[in-house]
Amino acid sequence: MKHLRILFTIAAFMLTMTAHAEKITVAAAADLKFAMEDIVKGFKAINPADEIEVIYGSSGKFYTQIQQGAPYDLYFSADIGFPRELAKAGLAASEVKPYAFGRIVLWSSKVDATKLTLQSLSDAQFVRIAIANPKHAPYGKRAEEALRASGLWEKVEPKLVYGENIAHTAQFVQTGNAQVGVIALALAVNPELASKGGYWLIPDKLHEPLEQGFIITKRAECNALAKRFAEHMGGPAARTVMTKYGFVLPGEAAR
Repeated sequence: MKHLRILFTIAAFMLTMTAHAEKITVAAAADLKFAMEDIVKGFKAINPADEIEVIYGSSGKFYTQIQQGAPYDLYFSADIGFPRELAKAGLAASEVKPYAFGRIVLWSSKVDATKLTLQSLSDAQFVRIAIANPKHAPYGKRAEEALRASGLWEKVEPKLVYGENIAHTAQFVQTGNAQVGVIALALAVNPELASKGGYWLIPDKLHEPLEQGFIITKRAECNALAKRFAEHMGGPAARTVMTKYGFVLPGEAAR
C-alpha cells in the first residue's frame, strides 16, 4: 500500500508538471546562435518543464515569414527595423524591445586576421570573401556599407560569396570556401571559431549601427511562457551572456 501511495504521488506530480509545461518557438537572428543557446540553458535551469525551440536564420526572411503567418512566438532580429515594421502592421503583442548592438569583424581560419584590415581584402591572396547576403541579412548590409565607405566595394565585389545568414557566412570560411569573411563578433568569440582563427574588429563608424530588437508576436499574445522569456532577456543573467559574446547592450558603451 505504501508503494502504491508513492506511485500515485509520483504520477500526480508528473501530471501536474505536464499540465503546467508550456512551449514556445523562437525565431532568432543567426548571430545569436551561441548566446541564445546559453540564455535558453539558463532559463531552463529554473523552468525545467518548459520547452523552448529556437530556429536560427536571416532576420529578413523571418520578417517575411511572420507576415505570412509563420508560427513563431518571439522574433529576435539583427535589424530592429524589421520588428518595428511588424508592430506597425499589428503583428506584435508587445512593444519592440532593443536588446543589443552587433559588431562586425574580419575573420579567417587560414590567415591571422588580427593583422588584417579592410584594405587587405584587395590583396591577390584573397580570391573569395564571404559576407551575408545584403538583400535580407542585416550583417551583410553593414558589411557592404563598410566596404563602400572604405572605397573597396568595386574592387572586392567580384570576389564576394554570399551566405544566407551570418552563421552560413562563417561556415563558408570554416570550410575553406572563402579565405576570409565579414562575420558577427558574437560568432568569432565563440570557442568553436576562436580556436580556429583570430579576428579584426571593423570600426563601427564605417556603417550604420546594428541595433537589434525583439517582439512577442501577435500569435503569442496570451502565451505566458513567451512573456516570461521576454522578461528573462532583460534580466542580469541574459545581459551577462550577451556581453560575453561581444554584444553592446542598450545604454552601455562599446568595450
